[in-house]
Amino acid sequence: MAAIVEKIMPRTIAGRRTLTGYLFISPFILGFLLWFLIPALTAVWLSFQNWNLISPPEFIGADNFARLWSDKLFWQSLKVTANYTLVSVPLGLVLGFLLALLMNSKVRGITFFRTVYYLPSIVPAVASAVLWAWILNTEFGLLNSMLNYFGIRRVAWLQDPEWALPALILMSLWGLGGSMVIYLAGLQGIPESFYEAAKIDGAGRWAQLRYITVPLMSPIIFFNLIIGIIGSFQVFTAGFLITDGGPQNATLFYVLYLYRTGFRYLDMGYAATLAWVLFFIILVLTLLVFRYVGRTVHYDDGQ
Repeated sequence: MAAIVEKIMPRTIAGRRTLTGYLFISPFILGFLLWFLIPALTAVWLSFQNWNLISPPEFIGADNFARLWSDKLFWQSLKVTANYTLVSVPLGLVLGFLLALLMNSKVRGITFFRTVYYLPSIVPAVASAVLWAWILNTEFGLLNSMLNYFGIRRVAWLQDPEWALPALILMSLWGLGGSMVIYLAGLQGIPESFYEAAKIDGAGRWAQLRYITVPLMSPIIFFNLIIGIIGSFQVFTAGFLITDGGPQNATLFYVLYLYRTGFRYLDMGYAATLAWVLFFIILVLTLLVFRYVGRTVHYDDGQ
């Protein structure tokens, strides 16, 4: 065994360093190949096939892509996901930032409140869905009980097509603690000398926020914006466990429709097509955000 290892090992120091480097990055390379590249290429191949997971795949060319234009559920799921993104992402950005500003205060016991606000973001998605299904229950839910206490009639949060999506958007704010921690790290990285100089110049809190905090926090705001957009187009658990896409497809998120197509209707070829369409939608949106929003980001280059 030792002789085999001796033959494999390079004789030069540079060669051994190269081999050591490849050994250290091999977990990433294997993970990239097994969990991304091979599945992605398989999905490309499947998007040109008709496959029901039972009979052999049948090549049908671009029929799956042509089918998208006449698929009402595809457009409905895209509409629902877009509406969810347009509302939940800006709300999450603004409220997360305001919460971080509040948690950046230097008061006694602030670490306790930081922990309390952060904990919901690490609760498992299934547990959160079960909890919010109870909170939003029409008959005995906590939210309707509170509304009833103030004399407001109960709302059918999960049964009314007009309220189902807003209810899930409200649920998305449950995880504000994740972005809050990122904002908080950025806020604590801003030198106090900037604010002290601004106070000497007579700048108030609003001026400090506008001309110091927001510009220096813009890279983090931009990061949370990108992550928020990507995450909002991949919403699945809430729509699957709480509403199952209803009522009347009002919460039929794109990924939920993709899952139904592949594993409920056993149309894996069309599901692969939907997956690649989702990839290109997210790619285009990300590039547009980088082009039109990224130029407004202020990066401190130390000059």
